[in-house]
Amino acid sequence: MEMVTVTIDGKQIQVPKTATVLEAAAAAGVKVPTLCYHPELRPEGACRVCMVEVAGARSLVASCVYPVNDGMVVKTNTPAVREARKTVVELLLANHPQDCLSCQRNLNCELQTIAGELGIRKVRFDGEKKNYPPDANNPSLVRDQNKCILCGRCIRACSERQGVHVYSFANRGFNTIVSPAFQQGLDEVACTYCGQCATVCPTAAIVEKDDTAAVWHALSDPKKHVVVQTAPAVRVALGEALGMEPGSIVTGQMVAALRRLGFDKVFDTDFTADLTILEEGSEFLERLNHGGKLPMITSCSPGWVNFIELMYPDLLDHLSTAKSPQQMFGALVKTYYAEKMGIDPKDIVSVSAMPCTAKKAEAVREEMKASGYQDVDYVITTRELGRMIQEAGIEFSKLPSEEFDAPMGIATGAGVIFGATGGVMEAALRTVAEIVTGKELECIDFHDVRGLTGIKEAKVQIGDLTVKVAVAHTLANARMLLDKIRKGEADYHFIEIMACPGGCIGGGGQPIATCADFRQKRINAIYECDQCSGLRKSHENPAVKELYDTWLGKPLGHKSHELLHTHYHPQKR
Repeated sequence: MEMVTVTIDGKQIQVPKTATVLEAAAAAGVKVPTLCYHPELRPEGACRVCMVEVAGARSLVASCVYPVNDGMVVKTNTPAVREARKTVVELLLANHPQDCLSCQRNLNCELQTIAGELGIRKVRFDGEKKNYPPDANNPSLVRDQNKCILCGRCIRACSERQGVHVYSFANRGFNTIVSPAFQQGLDEVACTYCGQCATVCPTAAIVEKDDTAAVWHALSDPKKHVVVQTAPAVRVALGEALGMEPGSIVTGQMVAALRRLGFDKVFDTDFTADLTILEEGSEFLERLNHGGKLPMITSCSPGWVNFIELMYPDLLDHLSTAKSPQQMFGALVKTYYAEKMGIDPKDIVSVSAMPCTAKKAEAVREEMKASGYQDVDYVITTRELGRMIQEAGIEFSKLPSEEFDAPMGIATGAGVIFGATGGVMEAALRTVAEIVTGKELECIDFHDVRGLTGIKEAKVQIGDLTVKVAVAHTLANARMLLDKIRKGEADYHFIEIMACPGGCIGGGGQPIATCADFRQKRINAIYECDQCSGLRKSHENPAVKELYDTWLGKPLGHKSHELLHTHYHPQKR
């Protein structure tokens, strides 16, 4: 790689010839403030907060898009630079709602943070405020144009990362907005509700729909039996929302906190992740052995399911009919659990804590009423759960570790790795291989399907059969695989697709990232949970075995088809 020499604030360093001034400054240990810039998205140079002086340039330059050259001299902290940055931020603040104390992103807002770092104590300008109604007619996300600073991050995340292209700029001048086509609501366009736009938004212009008030109300009702399930990715991210290091494993403290919030039972979605493997794995073998539609594709990521329903309805018969672990759990809580505990299902409130905003939309689908009721009543994200714990005044770091309740809190390591890209595939292979061969695997770690590569392929020998699998995360990568299937170029047997980068650990409802390698840290924590599990194969879960022996009968049986399987349909918006 060709290197060039650049001087940043008097310090001479060498950087790649392809670097920007912003990257060179970071290499020199100099922090340049940014708003429109995001390290995982194409640089835009729109906000001008990152302006610096470059010797020989006619004016200040936007460091995030300005390329370096050999011998360049840069100054990042001159009076002119500081005044220009302050002016830009003051102009943004002049048009911004002044409701920081009641804003959902208070103390976690990049605009607020930069204003503090630049020493802005008074806004010299009195700007006109916008007055757009909120876009809140969908179950998952709320958009507030009045808080939008036109950074364009959501546009780039939706197009580059997800390949969905919901957002674009509309209008001109002061009336410029970020909007779906024809200024429609997200419920009227081909939005998958993945929430990746919310994870990159620097303000509260896009946030998850807050369901905490409804959950608090249920918890305060003495006539209701309120149970909660927690997804595998929540236990490695909730600590972040409460000030801990990324990748902190807080399973036991999370259980303790949920009990202190007032939940009657605290269960683990990993239990039905194990159940999903039995059902989905059996379905895969059924298709493989009896000429069913291949490749079979996983169906546990609702953002991904929305995507194929909206964009590739002709390929829906490739989807597994198995419901997601969240929805399997919801159906069982109001049938199996209600019967076992002698509770009228109408008195059960089923809550799930998820890393995902699309799970909110999944819970209210018409198909998800197998119990005769809405199977999952409320979905709260990891961020919402963090806010509830803070609101309750719980000192999370001081909580003792507690165990999930039985029987729906008993799970294996295979269930927990659902939280990382490749995890569903690996969990399925652990079980399918032993069912087919009747022998115990010597090694149950399938490293070929792990990692953050966008699309991973592997060939797995199961007895006499060579199974070709693929794993993709982000919807842009999903599109690549679906295009291959359409063209008849995909010779895979089984595909796992997750809507979000890194899988559920990078979900749209997870804490807003504060470090560059946060996904890898969360993934490492997921696999550490797996390694520490006493049981690491779904078919060895004793509670799942008991469920089949005493109630369900067998995988793909009549009762499991009624409760645990569904069919998806084309969406038209």
